[in-house]
Amino acid sequence: MSSALPVKGLATTQFLHDPSNAGSSIQRRNCHGHHRTPDRGRRRLHPAGRSPLRRTGRPHRAGAGAGPALRRRPRGPAGGVRPVGRRAALHRAVGRRRGTRPGGRTRPGRTHARLHRGARARAHPAAGRRPGGGGRVRTSEEAAGGRPFVGFKRHFRVEVVPGEAVYLLSVRGVSALHGAHVEALAPLLDGTRTLAGLLRDAGSAVPVAEAGRVVGELARAGVVGYHPAEPASGAPDSAAAYWDLAGLDAGRAAETLARATVRLVTVGRVDAGEALAACRASGLAVAGPPTGPEPDGTGAGEAVFSLVLCDDYLAPGLAAVDARHRAAGRPWLLAKPCGAEPWVGPVFRPGDGPCWSCLAHRLRAHRQSEIPVQRALGTEGPVRRPAASLAAGRSLGLHTAVLEAAKWLAGARHEAQRAVCTLDTLSLRTTHHGVRRRPQCPACGDAGLVTALGNRPVTVASRPKAAYGGANDRALAPEQVRERYGHLVSPVTGIVTELRHDPRLPDGLNCCTSGRNLALGPRSLAEVRGGLRSLSGGKGVTAAEAELGALCEAVERFSATRQGDEATVRDTLRGLGEEAVHPNACQLFAEEQFRDRERWNATHPLFQQVCAPFDADRPVDWTPVWSLSSGTRRMLPTSMLYFGHGADQEGVPRADSNGNAAGSSLEDAIVQGFLELVERDAVALWWYNRTRHAAVDLDAFDEPWLAAARTAHARMNRALWVLDLTADFGIPVMAAVSRRTDKAAEDISFGFGAHFDPRLALRRAVTEMSQLLVPVAGAGDGGEYPAAGRELVSWWSSATIRNQPYLVPDPAESPRVPGSWDHTPRPDLRQDIEAADALVRAHGMELLVLDQTRPDVGLPVVKVLAPGMRHFWARLAPGRLFDVPVALGRLDRRTPYGAVNPIPLFV
Repeated sequence: MSSALPVKGLATTQFLHDPSNAGSSIQRRNCHGHHRTPDRGRRRLHPAGRSPLRRTGRPHRAGAGAGPALRRRPRGPAGGVRPVGRRAALHRAVGRRRGTRPGGRTRPGRTHARLHRGARARAHPAAGRRPGGGGRVRTSEEAAGGRPFVGFKRHFRVEVVPGEAVYLLSVRGVSALHGAHVEALAPLLDGTRTLAGLLRDAGSAVPVAEAGRVVGELARAGVVGYHPAEPASGAPDSAAAYWDLAGLDAGRAAETLARATVRLVTVGRVDAGEALAACRASGLAVAGPPTGPEPDGTGAGEAVFSLVLCDDYLAPGLAAVDARHRAAGRPWLLAKPCGAEPWVGPVFRPGDGPCWSCLAHRLRAHRQSEIPVQRALGTEGPVRRPAASLAAGRSLGLHTAVLEAAKWLAGARHEAQRAVCTLDTLSLRTTHHGVRRRPQCPACGDAGLVTALGNRPVTVASRPKAAYGGANDRALAPEQVRERYGHLVSPVTGIVTELRHDPRLPDGLNCCTSGRNLALGPRSLAEVRGGLRSLSGGKGVTAAEAELGALCEAVERFSATRQGDEATVRDTLRGLGEEAVHPNACQLFAEEQFRDRERWNATHPLFQQVCAPFDADRPVDWTPVWSLSSGTRRMLPTSMLYFGHGADQEGVPRADSNGNAAGSSLEDAIVQGFLELVERDAVALWWYNRTRHAAVDLDAFDEPWLAAARTAHARMNRALWVLDLTADFGIPVMAAVSRRTDKAAEDISFGFGAHFDPRLALRRAVTEMSQLLVPVAGAGDGGEYPAAGRELVSWWSSATIRNQPYLVPDPAESPRVPGSWDHTPRPDLRQDIEAADALVRAHGMELLVLDQTRPDVGLPVVKVLAPGMRHFWARLAPGRLFDVPVALGRLDRRTPYGAVNPIPLFV
């Protein structure tokens, strides 16, 4: 789609390419100096005479293709020039010319756009038809003066249709300028005149001041520039047109390229001869012969830029290449020209943006499935794969990399240079993956940053909610959070590999996956199998909520994975004294479980296994957490707080996700983490004691999203009901349950939700249940459950409401309605945290928080703990699990250890 060229005082017409109808165009005509965007209906922009001269019809660009004024500065004050003499008028219309360094740009004058000042002299005739006068040979006086010529940018073909328009045709589309003055000036803007000559020749048709103003406006719109004063040629030069299209001064770009030299470095299986030939074909001078990752010093001092070609972006030699360039302050472009998917970029600029180590950190997170193979082979670098490419594909990768190097040297700067560009030669799909600097990067940042942040107290601030009372109850709307952190989604440089909605669910149910769980660091074949099919996911009433949930869960797990720079202290439980929290105060395994752990562990999955009793005299790593209840620091084993740390060591407690949460703010994350503790505590009381609970009256809630969900369940031949699991904290907790009604295997699924607002608790329970429906959506009678563990398959195929009666509402209890809970909405998240802390302290516990936010990610992530509250996994120590059901009157006596539900909760 081409862009409008709003010139003050000139009506314009724009032709836009219609992607839905190849070969056709949509004409946009304007007779009043306003512009209308066809695909958005009528829209008032800027009237003629007050145009900001930005390109409309496509996003504003600040790099290649943008006009000079657009790339650097906003438009100066509107208005024409005063007729105070020709020299003054020319000076103001065009702007002051100032010398710059090679490859730089001139500075604009105060009131009018400047034109590029060419470094060499060359005439360039206007492309296309030149009615009414054609070109003109420059005079010897002009040539002797060395003043550059003025003309339309060389990527335009200019056609004047008298009385209709001046048409500008380029690869970007077609634009039209209307008006007698621009029609008179267009044939003169053919690149064969200086500005003085142009105004002199136009004097009979256009007043000098008006001509200067129009030329200045055209320059500001990015369609007119300086042409070097050289003898006219018969056809436009394609290279000059390319640099014009890139928004550069073509003469200066060519001169800069002719002077610059490039250092060519190859790492891995890259044909240095092909690379050298590609550079020479594009006119890039290479300093010395191509070298490997270890320099030989030949020509290194001459090069101002390096082109580094590799066969893998994680090749071990690249660390040394990066360190050498950072020490020298020399920018370099990384590219992988080989394979079915060549990669190009980013340009690493020492002191400005990310380094290779920043990129490598993200790349490694997506390749953890290689770890078992690397260990078996005894290698540290990437596992070598067969080369899959054709000569044409390698040539594409090489020449694209060389082109990017040439653009950089010529002065082109754009945001895509900070990204990895992948070129899929099988699908012809090109994708950009942004690379961001890691503030905690040990190579280019502060390696102690995360440790310093981890030692700071957690401070809760006032955080007003975007909406509350049954709507959002968070600091930002889902769409706002998605927009702010959308850059985290990328299979190359992101935390989240993808966001994909599951098509197996009917309308009314929204589930989204966000790729493989990056918290899993596989160390064995079993873990690889689990990791390859284990996904982070999200759910919601809307698709946006589901996407945000999937994004937040993936970031939550990534941030909670040990990366080696966390705050730790090596000590023993006894050595730390009262500051330390015994790990079993959080895990809450029973003594019977410790005694029977070997038999139990042999038949249960990793997440359900019982660790060895903690040795109080064994030195381990401890990490500080902050007590919101007492305002003091407490210490817990690092292995309990971060995934992947010490999980394979005997006697070291493992981390779990209970209380882990991400949010739009630190306060938001703390609230969500606390609500998860409440939810799982209440679920454990219900599940292991198999108590009966009241139903929730779904009709009484009268929610449109709930009606849609119930309809979706009916279409799947499923019955849906909800139980009230609210326990002694008084915060609404609900369990949504669903079963098949048309076959013997009931495929029972459930989901849980907790919130201060009962409407949001219901919303969370029903939407969470949708995630468990995905594997059973197309299951047959009693089997065929894809990608499901043994425990899930056993449950779906054998559990029924007859043999698991605690899943059914208690008929003796009255159904709960919205007014059954005492809830007063609070407008600030800090008030929710204060209420949570008060509840925890009232039950004789304390509220602990660990801030796990990663500086390079930014999305707040925390782990919230309240020692004494129960996880819903099988952790059966005495305490709340057995005392609260009796205190609430649900049971007459405590459930004996041997009489708890024999099916450990498996979600």
